[in-house]
Amino acid sequence: MAEIWKGGPVAEVVYGEIRAQLSTLAFVPFLKVIRLGEDPASVSYVRLKDKKARELGFRSEVEVYPETLPEEALLERIQALNADEEVDGILVQLPLPRHIRAERVLEAIHPLKDVDGFHPVNVGRLWSGGEGLFPCTPLGIVRLLQHYGVDLRGKEVVVLGRSNIVGKPMAGLLLRQDATVTVAHSKTAHLAEVTRRAEVLIAAVGRPHFVTREMVQEGAVVVDVGVNRVGERLLGDVHPEVAEVARALTPVPGGVGPMTVAMLMANTLKAALLRRNGALF
Repeated sequence: MAEIWKGGPVAEVVYGEIRAQLSTLAFVPFLKVIRLGEDPASVSYVRLKDKKARELGFRSEVEVYPETLPEEALLERIQALNADEEVDGILVQLPLPRHIRAERVLEAIHPLKDVDGFHPVNVGRLWSGGEGLFPCTPLGIVRLLQHYGVDLRGKEVVVLGRSNIVGKPMAGLLLRQDATVTVAHSKTAHLAEVTRRAEVLIAAVGRPHFVTREMVQEGAVVVDVGVNRVGERLLGDVHPEVAEVARALTPVPGGVGPMTVAMLMANTLKAALLRRNGALF
């Protein structure tokens, strides 16, 4: 049976590193979070992020606007925060109401304050090998694998999913670790044959229990990124039977989720240091 690799203990290591760095600074990094509407999941996520930031010693403020806020008004507020020298990180909670184009909003945030790592400049920096702020979930997955002793150099890694939030940046970060990367998705022919090649399989397809034991190589490490609400339960993308063949498996919940929050905090600190040290892009 697979070892269960939880994210919580790894997140605590990251938080310890952040606290140590914060204790050496002459300023307090400032995170601004913007939420539109009262979607229960968004309310919960924002509360969690704000609470953790405060616990670590960041300054954190949440701005809540009605779901009907016009797109231009949101963009104007972002520009004001870009210009505010006290603000180090800006996060606009997704998803946004249908009348607001997420692409415009994400591009409006200054790249040096983009703690989610979604701005096109940061995306370009990720793929060109440069310095920048990169998406939190993929960063957390790399850190989790490193913590549990996985050397990604030369490893055959399959990323199942090609979203801008997880799949694509995950591939970019893995290449920076010298992994051999395949990105598979819903249109991939002979999908099970592709996923069975993986020494490390990262499932981020957003479909409950999609990955079955027939899709997994004996002894593989399987990272389950999926969070699918089915009734009252949260289910991952990986079927529990995969534990019978995998060497290690991350749980849902409690696996990748804690790492995403931890790396958001790490990005907030990094954003503050990059900007205040005069980084330009």
